[in-house]
Amino acid sequence: MLGKTANGLYWMFRYLERAENTSRLVETGERIALTRLGATDSEWRSVLQTAGSIEAFDEKHETTTKEAAIDWLLRSPDNPSSVLSAIKAARQNARLVRTALTHEVWEATNSAYIDAKTVLARAVPARDLPQVLGAIRQKTALVRGATHGTMLRNDIYDFARIGTFLERADNTARILDVKYYVLLPSVMSVGSSIDNMQWETILRSVSARGGFRMSYGSTLHPRDIAQFLILDGRMPRSLGFCVSKIRGNLDYLAKNYDIHPPSCENVARIEQDFLNMDIDAIFRFGLHEFIQKILGHFSALGAQIEIDFRFSE
Repeated sequence: MLGKTANGLYWMFRYLERAENTSRLVETGERIALTRLGATDSEWRSVLQTAGSIEAFDEKHETTTKEAAIDWLLRSPDNPSSVLSAIKAARQNARLVRTALTHEVWEATNSAYIDAKTVLARAVPARDLPQVLGAIRQKTALVRGATHGTMLRNDIYDFARIGTFLERADNTARILDVKYYVLLPSVMSVGSSIDNMQWETILRSVSARGGFRMSYGSTLHPRDIAQFLILDGRMPRSLGFCVSKIRGNLDYLAKNYDIHPPSCENVARIEQDFLNMDIDAIFRFGLHEFIQKILGHFSALGAQIEIDFRFSE
């Protein structure tokens, strides 16, 4: 496969996942803000920080308001990671690799863009926000479903999956961090009803509430939630699950191309150094510090994949 084709597939699915994840982050911020006493608009800076958008946002805005933050994350053309920008970029990449996609995947991607452009044509009123966020997630899920249902399990599929799961792992880590390190009101709130409501919101934001209750019951304990979202290989948005899928698809590519690229070593090192720890060791290390370290490794892995498979050629 040409490097440019691999690049288009990888980024097409990264951008689709990013659009869905950004919508989840907005919903997380909205729900958590509702649980906080004396909440102010400035708390949306925490959400912007988690999205990695705070510096670019500050260049365009003198103050931070809820409305400005949500608009920036959902539809601003100045934000390359906004939902609308991400879906537009996914469609552009899909056009570049059109012959590598099935008709169903292309149609689902094109439909996602058209619908997103319609619902995000103007600022989203607060009353419409849940419906709009749900529609965005539904459209990106349709692309994912078409991919699973119609694409051959070959190198095209492998690059699509690697892009999806690398972006997803990065997002789950960021959502965990926004709760544990940024949004918790104070140490006094740990274990309180506010704390528990916020942890439940985190589970909802990654569609993990039902799975968590099936595994751990109705009691919300931060240790169990962190265990579920970091290490549980059954949970499709956990770091452990995502990294195992990246490793699997990289192994398929390595076998198919008869190579052993450095990115295979990188992902094996992430599993060995971070995901073989038990949750108590992670808490002793520091959850925020653990997340920041693994985010750095995810970024390095993505860069190495681009080198290994010659995305620029």
